[in-house]
Amino acid sequence: LRLVESGGGLVQPGGSLRLSCGGSGFSLDSYGIGWYRQVPGREREEVGCISSSESDGSTYYPGSAADRFIISRDDDKSTVYLQMSNLKPEDTGRYYCAALRANYGASVLCSKGSYDLWGQGTQVTVSS
Repeated sequence: LRLVESGGGLVQPGGSLRLSCGGSGFSLDSYGIGWYRQVPGREREEVGCISSSESDGSTYYPGSAADRFIISRDDDKSTVYLQMSNLKPEDTGRYYCAALRANYGASVLCSKGSYDLWGQGTQVTVSS
């Protein structure tokens, strides 16, 4: 089982990106998904979580990006998305998705911070 992120790249401040997280060889329906950002020399930062399709479908954004980032899922495509808008230089980092096979609500999923699988990450650079 493997998670695969994609969609990163270089974007100017104020721009948008949509990151994708897919399950390679398995469906994400039963998995709650968390998105995280890692910057070298700093602790991994929680971006947000979405509960599994078998749970309440909730999302949770613990940080300051709640008004700019949206997490959604398309179960037909077995993909979870992180839509990022009005990007700022401080959003730069490597973004990872992580999956836990559980029916926690999104806030509980984020608070636990424990996952079965992690992807390899995709780099996002916000710069002019």
